[in-house]
Amino acid sequence: MIALVGKGVTFDTGGYCLKPRDSMIDMKTDMAGAAAVLGAMEAIGELRPEQNVLAVIPATDNMISGESFKPDDVITSLSGKTIEVRNTDAEGRLILADAVTYAKQHGASYIIDVATLTGGVIVALGTDKTGAMTNNEALFEQLLEASGDRRIHLAAADYRKRPRAGAKQQNRRFKQFSGARRARHYGRSVHRRIRRRHAMGAFGYRRYSHDKERQRPRPGRGDGVMVRTLAAFVERFE
Repeated sequence: MIALVGKGVTFDTGGYCLKPRDSMIDMKTDMAGAAAVLGAMEAIGELRPEQNVLAVIPATDNMISGESFKPDDVITSLSGKTIEVRNTDAEGRLILADAVTYAKQHGASYIIDVATLTGGVIVALGTDKTGAMTNNEALFEQLLEASGDRRIHLAAADYRKRPRAGAKQQNRRFKQFSGARRARHYGRSVHRRIRRRHAMGAFGYRRYSHDKERQRPRPGRGDGVMVRTLAAFVERFE
């Protein structure tokens, strides 16, 4: 079974680690991954491919309130692993970790998650490309072929090979690494056996497409590239 996981943060203020004013603009688009999965499932329902597909959307906002999580909180994930919160503006990887666990519990063999997970991808690749990380090259090639579009494959470093450290040392050490790579590490450490699954994460919020064969959207608007990509991937999956 293929699981499509979409990050659904309806608005992200950063929580108690509050974003600067300018960085909070457009944070209503932090649910773009969830929107892509919903759109893909609508298309898949019409295409009716011979595949079992599960859609998982962890939906929430990230606001300040009396019930919000705080720096130094220790929370227990769905997998049973505990996580020490050092930055409340890193909520995406927490909800995605639970969503991936949920997909595994329901029998998913292939997992693709889509998320506006970190602005670092846009800094590195620009607004016309999607970054992807995977533990299965064959799966990535199928998705790349289904996309019919330009895409960048980011490196997927394995932080498990680094020396072990206490929780606070571990979090401080990660500050030097990019957000996308840190997020991938959390996804794997919170659910250790995810490495045995065929998994891929697509990160970033693309504002326009380089595909000249398709009608270009209005400037400054998302082009829905992952809707087409996910639907085509499921339809052609082998």
